[in-house]
Amino acid sequence: MSFGVYARKVRDTSQPHGRRVSALRSCVQLYRPIGFHASLSFLEESAGPFGSDEMALLRALDALTESREAWKADVRAYAAARSLAKRHGRRSPRPEDRNPSHFPDHWYGAPRRAALHALEFWCRKRLPALLTPPDRVTEDLSTCVSASLRSGGPLSDEHRRMLAECTAELRRRRLEPDRWRDDQAAYLRFRDLVKVARFVQTAADTV
Repeated sequence: MSFGVYARKVRDTSQPHGRRVSALRSCVQLYRPIGFHASLSFLEESAGPFGSDEMALLRALDALTESREAWKADVRAYAAARSLAKRHGRRSPRPEDRNPSHFPDHWYGAPRRAALHALEFWCRKRLPALLTPPDRVTEDLSTCVSASLRSGGPLSDEHRRMLAECTAELRRRRLEPDRWRDDQAAYLRFRDLVKVARFVQTAADTV
């Protein structure tokens, strides 16, 4: 079912609260800019205990819907820009062009706050295991995560350089030939570490 169908179920006061919470989780499954579990956690932090509170549930849905609508507007703007570029002869996007069409890469409306929440969430739940076994790249990423959380997002020039280098190396490792076929666990680990690096970058670049 679509996001809109699930959203209507969330707002349907004739349904048991637990079923409406389940519908909200389905909405998050369809729009989860910082990951499913981290997005649910961010909504609870922002809206309150929606699992047991009626008004918190509606606030959570409103926050999620508002963010999703802002993303959809960005997608439409990107499509219009690409159409204009094609009319001027530029058939392919430039490598530096950010394409929001496939899936949102940040929480629209609160990018820094959501990215920092995601970092804290991953530090509690998964990051320690992902950083093992340690090497220079994972140690540099850990340093950048700690610096981001201490500062509330902004990074020094040195930490920005460190983040760019370790992100590039993690992407290279993930995309090594036959990585997925020969070592899926390593592929998924590098993929998740790149996600963490993206949260750090988002927190550094936005407000």
